[in-house]
Order: sequence, then C-alpha cells, then structure tokens
Amino acid sequence: PAVLEATDLLGLVAHRFPFLLVDRVEVAEPGRRVVGLKRVTGNEWCSVFSGDGRPFPMPGMLVIEALAQTSAALLVGLASTDEDLIGYFAALTKVRLREPAQPGETLRLTVQLNSFRRGIARLQGLAAVDGRTVATAEFVTVVRPRPRG
Repeated sequence: PAVLEATDLLGLVAHRFPFLLVDRVEVAEPGRRVVGLKRVTGNEWCSVFSGDGRPFPMPGMLVIEALAQTSAALLVGLASTDEDLIGYFAALTKVRLREPAQPGETLRLTVQLNSFRRGIARLQGLAAVDGRTVATAEFVTVVRPRPRG
C-alpha cells in the first residue's frame, strides 16, 4: 500500500502547521479506504494545562478534523479527469465523541468511502486508540477543480 507522509499531504489539503492534524496516511484500498496516524502530543497549540499540571486531551472536534484531512488521500484519483481537484468539506452527520485522546497516544484514523456520485463523496470515519473508539462521524466532501490563480 502507498504511504503518504505529512509533507506529501501538503499537496492535498490547504492546511499547514499547526493545523495539519495527520502525521501519515496509508492507502489501504485505493479509492475505498485509508488509514491515517496522528501522534497526540502535549505541546501542540490545542493543549493547555489544567490546574493540576496535566495537559488536556485532544479536543474532539479536532479529532473529527483529522478524519476529514485523512480523507484527502482517499479522494485522489476518484474523478475521471486530468484536472487538479480539491475537496471541500460540506457536511458532518452522526458525530459521536466517545473518549478523549490523551497526549502520548496515537490516533488511528480510518476513513471509508460509502459513495461517490457527481463529485460528491460520502464518507465514514472512525478514530481509535489501541482499539478503543475515540470518535465516529459520517461526512460529505464536494470534489471540484482547483481554482486557478
């Protein structure tokens, strides 16, 4: 399977440090399923310390954003065109934030394509740490030609 490092993802998403929330993506099944990895650290911009000196866990909505960023590797090559395409996050449904991801843990971000029609991708994501579900969501991404300029 193809593996994309964080530097490879820069060509697929508009995000840059500190908002690039995926460290590596493995294309498990091209056009069907990808698995991303995100190492949660205590020194990221989203980590503030609680009164007892322990860092807070990664916020749940940033876990969902990491799933959306992981999906960019899945969307490559879906449309039958030679144009340079970009995905726009359009909708988010059935979000379940189950447990927090703590600093020192590694998130495993699995995104699966449910359908792709007329440039609209319907995806399902699962974020887990050591087999423990952290978050799940279904989301829609609209794939369009990248604006020139």
